[in-house]
Amino acid sequence: MAKLPELHCLPLVVHDDQICRRLMSVPGVGPIVAITFKTAVDDPTRIAKSKAIGPLFGLTPREYQSGETDVTGAVSCVGDTKVRTALYEAANILLSQVKRFSALKRWGMDVARRRGSKRARVALARKIGVIMHRMWIDGTEFRWTAAERATA
Repeated sequence: MAKLPELHCLPLVVHDDQICRRLMSVPGVGPIVAITFKTAVDDPTRIAKSKAIGPLFGLTPREYQSGETDVTGAVSCVGDTKVRTALYEAANILLSQVKRFSALKRWGMDVARRRGSKRARVALARKIGVIMHRMWIDGTEFRWTAAERATA
């Protein structure tokens, strides 16, 4: 019987992969989130725009419209559950445990103040997915400050 790989071997696989290492430069994204995102997207060129990552993994609000009724509900559970969960956990880590401040964290905290922490985590998860896809396409690292974005 073949022996399954241990969970502690996963970071070694991610360590050798340049794309995963680049994705892990995003705050809150660790090896499991990076490899989960990479394997789910597989070919980043098949997604025309980075904004399509949110609907692809079900990180957009479900809507019901009929006549005068217009209900915006919870996230639509379309797409890969594991990627949606991983991105949500990355957003949760960014808001709760990452000490270094970034424009991304500032944006998430502003959304949390306006709309509540659960909605902020979903919105931040969607934004992290968009950023990771764009970084993968462009081959760039995460930019922590606005000054880094201006020089790039």
